[in-house]
Amino acid sequence: MGETLLEVRRLTKRFGGLVATNGVDLDVLEGETHAVIGPNGAGKTTLIAQIAGDLRPDAGAIRFADKEVTKLPTPWRAKRGLVRSFQITSIFRDFTALDNVALAAQAQVGHSFRFWRPARSEPVLREPAIALLKTVGLTDRAGMLAANLAHGEQRQLEIAMALAAKPRMLLLDEPMAGMGLEESQRMIRFLQSLKRKQTILLVEHDMDAVFALADRISVMVYGKLIATGSPEEIRGNPEVRTAYLGEDVAR
Repeated sequence: MGETLLEVRRLTKRFGGLVATNGVDLDVLEGETHAVIGPNGAGKTTLIAQIAGDLRPDAGAIRFADKEVTKLPTPWRAKRGLVRSFQITSIFRDFTALDNVALAAQAQVGHSFRFWRPARSEPVLREPAIALLKTVGLTDRAGMLAANLAHGEQRQLEIAMALAAKPRMLLLDEPMAGMGLEESQRMIRFLQSLKRKQTILLVEHDMDAVFALADRISVMVYGKLIATGSPEEIRGNPEVRTAYLGEDVAR
């Protein structure tokens, strides 16, 4: 793994009397898969939203690729390579899988083209779109309407669209949400194929997925990070086991 790509310092966000993120410090290294875990309401999605630019922090700083991005809007962060996929699938349901990825590629390269010409008809968009569908295992679904894809396939399509932005870091918020066991296993295998090729900050409740994928794990409870370490260190951390896993380590 490489140098630090993302630096979060003292990040704080309040909603009235609720402190959703409370002085969070977080580093993500280039090339690593870094997971953030914690119980519901811990502040994980609020943290991701601030990093992506969807929420403005009340205090603290965010640096990405050695540049201060704390006050930059989401599109500018995306242009710098910080790209988010959401808890709820965000796709164009009435377009084909190929159209969805081609449109995402269109946004990345900045082409306007003629609106009445489908983006998929442009070779500069079609070819990378087909390659990305192959990357996520959806080649045989290229011509299918996104609405008709299985839930897990829709999540794969959303990640293909995020990859079309050529990110330096992917922010994945609950990519396994709503999936059955088989779909989850397929998504885990896909994300494993991205390891070392793509820097990923992952928020996920599926602990099997987290421990299969993460190089490092940060644990969040009541808006604070209480521990960061390797999967083995997190498994054995008494504070984590008590605060998050709900175990009485004194037994």
